Amino acid sequence: IGVLALQGSFREHMALLERCGVEAIEVRTKEELGSCAGLIIPGARRGPRCLSTTMALVAERWGLIPELRQFAAQQRPIWGTCAGLIFLADRASGMKEGGQALLGGLDCTVQRNFFGAQINSFETQLPAPACLPRSADPSETFRALFIRAPAITETGPGVEVLAEYCLSEGERAQQQRDSVAVAVRSGPLMATAFHPELT
Repeated sequence: IGVLALQGSFREHMALLERCGVEAIEVRTKEELGSCAGLIIPGARRGPRCLSTTMALVAERWGLIPELRQFAAQQRPIWGTCAGLIFLADRASGMKEGGQALLGGLDCTVQRNFFGAQINSFETQLPAPACLPRSADPSETFRALFIRAPAITETGPGVEVLAEYCLSEGERAQQQRDSVAVAVRSGPLMATAFHPELT
């Protein structure tokens, strides 16, 4: 499994994969990407700059955008976390003028920094998705850490929502909705707004 090592918490993803006994490599070149059966596109746990924009700029500069799109077109698994979710989305709002290169593939709309700035980062418990092995307890949850996190505000018909975050009363009034999707899957693509590598 490759971890896109252009920016972000790729070292934390690498360490977690290795603890799970998975052979993992850092990906910075098309040759390294070509050797992978699957790919993780990480987010970042800190920093004032927008990681998704920085990552897209570096990927463009290194000529990786066409290679990443080809990788996705070959139906190889890709998991995007936080900024990686933005990278995989077909549509993104809250972008700087001119936007950024999106890899695309996930029929969803993502709102950047949905939960606010770095100071608004938080950890919560989310219901475990039905696709995961579960204990006998139907109320089983898992920890989810949100750092300058995006949220998925719209999903297409082929996108399965794996986890939702229930908004507070104030957030519901502001957003005119009760919850937002924070983990989705479509075919070989999966994305999370939170940082599983840090919990």
